[in-house]
Amino acid sequence: MKGSEADVCPDSAQRKIIHVDMDCFYAAIETRDFPHLTGQPIAVGGQPNKRGVVATCNYEARAFGVHSAMPMSQAIKKCPQLIIQPVRMAVYQQVSKGIQAIFKRYTDTIQPLSLDEAFLDVTGSVHHHGSATLIAQAIRHDIYQEHHLAASAGIAPNKFLAKIASDWNKPNGQFVVTPDAIDDFVRGLPVKNIYGVGKVTAEKMKGLGLNTCFDLQQLSLRQLQTHFGTFGGSLHRLCRGIDDRPVRTSSTRKSVSVEDTFLHDLPSIEACMPVVERLFDSLVTRHKKSMSKKQQDIKSLYVKVRFSDFKTTTAQTTHNKLSIERFKALIVKAWNRQQMPVRLLGLGIQYHDQATGQQELQFEE
Repeated sequence: MKGSEADVCPDSAQRKIIHVDMDCFYAAIETRDFPHLTGQPIAVGGQPNKRGVVATCNYEARAFGVHSAMPMSQAIKKCPQLIIQPVRMAVYQQVSKGIQAIFKRYTDTIQPLSLDEAFLDVTGSVHHHGSATLIAQAIRHDIYQEHHLAASAGIAPNKFLAKIASDWNKPNGQFVVTPDAIDDFVRGLPVKNIYGVGKVTAEKMKGLGLNTCFDLQQLSLRQLQTHFGTFGGSLHRLCRGIDDRPVRTSSTRKSVSVEDTFLHDLPSIEACMPVVERLFDSLVTRHKKSMSKKQQDIKSLYVKVRFSDFKTTTAQTTHNKLSIERFKALIVKAWNRQQMPVRLLGLGIQYHDQATGQQELQFEE
C-alpha cells in the first residue's frame, strides 16, 4: 500500500529521508552511449549559433567555468574544445523510468523532483535492517549495475538536510546527517544553501553580515521577518535544520510555463507583442492539458524577460483567469525596467497549492 502524506510524516527526528541525485545526468548518458567522449568536456544543449543554452555539462566542462543555463556561445568562449551534444530527451526519460523502478524496490514513498533526482522516505523500511545508509548504497549500486551511471545520495532526518547532504561527496558518493549531528552540520552552512536564498537575498544577507546558518541563528524570528518578510519564518526553521515537509507521493503541478529564445533579438516592446500572443496560445493549450489531469485554480500569472545583455527580470500579478491583456501589461512592466532588445520571453501560471494541513516553505524571491 502506498504511503499517504498523513502517514509518512512521523516525528522529524525519527524520519529517514534519502535524496538521490544523478551525477551530470544528461552528459553522463552521452558519455555512456558514446564512449569516445570519455574524459572530454561535454555540454548537452543547443548550438551557439541558434541561441542555444547549456542544459547540463560534465565535470571536465565545469572545470572551465561552464555551467547549466549558460548561453552556449559563452560556454564555447570559456572552453573552445567543448563538445556539444544535442538533447535526446526520449533517451533521458527512458533511463529515468528505469531508475524510478529501482527506487520502488525499496519504498513506495517517492517524490521525483525531475528526471535526475528524487526524495525517498525509507522510515520503517524492512530493507537492509532498516538502515537508510545501506539502502542508499544499494540504490546507487543498482543504478550503476543496471544503467552504468553514477548517483550521489544524502541521508538525513528531513528533506532540507538530505538535499544538501547529497552534494557533500559528489560525484558518486553519499553523506549522512544523523539526528545528533544536525546542530553541528547546519552551524557552518553558507546561507546560499538554504531553500529560496537566491542571489538577491544572499547579497542582502551579506550586507547584514549574515554568511552562515549560525549567523542567522543569532537573529530572532521577529528580526528575520523584519528583514525578509514572510520568508523570515522559513529562515528561522531552516537555519536550525528544522524541516517538517513530508515526502509527497502526489504529482500535483504547481505551475505551467512556456518560453522562447529568439535567433535575433526583438528590438522593441512593439515587436514583443505578437510573440506574447503566440506564447499565450501555447500556454492555454498546456493549461488545458494540465486541467485534463487534475482541476486546479489559478493563483497568479507571471512573465520572464531576458534582455540582450543576458540580464533577466520577472513580473507577476495575482489573477485567477488567463488573460492576454494581463500578460501584455506584465511584459510592458518588465521591459520598462531596462528598455533593451529582448532575447527571451516567457509566460507562466502559478496554481494554488491544494495540499491541506501542510505548511509550505516561503520563498522571498
